[in-house]
Amino acid sequence: MNLIETFSEFKELKNIDRVTMMSVLEDVFRNLLLKNYGTDENFDIIINPDKGDLEIWRNREIVEDGKVEDTNLQISLSEAKKIDEDYEVGEEVTDEVKFKDFGRRSILTLRQNLSARILELEKDNIFNSYKDRVGEIITGEVYQIWKKEILVLDDEGNELILPKTEQIPSDYFRKGESIRAVVIRVEVKNSSPLIVISRTSPVFLERLFELEVPEIFDGLITIKKIVRIPGERAKVAVESYDERIDPVGACVGMKGSRIHGIVRELKNENIDVINYTTNKQLFITRALNPAKVSSIKILEDEGKADVYLNPEEVSLAIGKGGLNIKLASQLTGYEIDVYREKVADEGEEDVNLSEFTDEIEAWVIDELKKIGCDTARSVLELSPEELEKRTDLEIETINEILNIFRSEFE
Repeated sequence: MNLIETFSEFKELKNIDRVTMMSVLEDVFRNLLLKNYGTDENFDIIINPDKGDLEIWRNREIVEDGKVEDTNLQISLSEAKKIDEDYEVGEEVTDEVKFKDFGRRSILTLRQNLSARILELEKDNIFNSYKDRVGEIITGEVYQIWKKEILVLDDEGNELILPKTEQIPSDYFRKGESIRAVVIRVEVKNSSPLIVISRTSPVFLERLFELEVPEIFDGLITIKKIVRIPGERAKVAVESYDERIDPVGACVGMKGSRIHGIVRELKNENIDVINYTTNKQLFITRALNPAKVSSIKILEDEGKADVYLNPEEVSLAIGKGGLNIKLASQLTGYEIDVYREKVADEGEEDVNLSEFTDEIEAWVIDELKKIGCDTARSVLELSPEELEKRTDLEIETINEILNIFRSEFE
């Protein structure tokens, strides 16, 4: 009978404390006694977890021969005297219940129940240990790769799930590789703990900054907000509580030494670190970096900001695929529209796009405005290929528009 040894193994592997172990053992045995004898009230269970000993003693009242009504609660005087000659009617007899008395089937059931309880405890332990670790970076090993997710094992062999949606598009891992991610969600699914980790969450980027920049870890610099398009671009607004510390310089490091490690971890994601300010115009200007802003008109009621730039700065403000302006809008909380500032010595006549609503559909004009083109000439300055790449318009539609604009100036 190696029941206790089995439990000791579980205790060793699953890190279950002594009190819990004794409680579970007693509970499982009391259920067995209840099933076999109808009650467990007259039984004492003695457990020695260090030696692995477990004893069960039954207490029964001595009654006169022929007066036994319940063999579990009572024992006849003649039977009691076989144990000790000095016993008398009314006294209590305590005798040990041997495991063999339960029968093979009961013992097997008991072992199954014990294993099930241990498994439950293990799941509870994993859930409880991870529910307080949401937002923490975990380093694990890639164990299994599936189409929609990756199974990762932590140092203790606990299973973590990295869904495809939480992976950076250019992430590529092999089995056995080390992986870093942040815990974003811990829940119970089908009675088992589900621990979901992420590499696309802004929290992951925030934790990486804390690891690389001591001033952030120490609280001298605060990350006010992070917005990112995983694997492409991110904007991080930082603020220093010490006037002597340049928050942007501290985050970037000497010759980019601090930020390079973060960029590598995020598969060369382009990271803009911006000095936070409560001055909204200045914050929007910094958010649109590297573009040089000429002027800004903020429409508070509409949550919009009209930004005016020199023609050559517009494409910088919008960025590749519109990423720069999209992230700047998310970071500042304003919907940003960019406009070309009219140059004073501009000799050529130009026409605003709104003048073409009779010939061009409104949604098409909106598409052009999104990329900073608000006049006919600003559209004509771009090639059809560039327009196709930067808008959602078909090449046929683009050619039609260009023909309309050209005929306007002929």
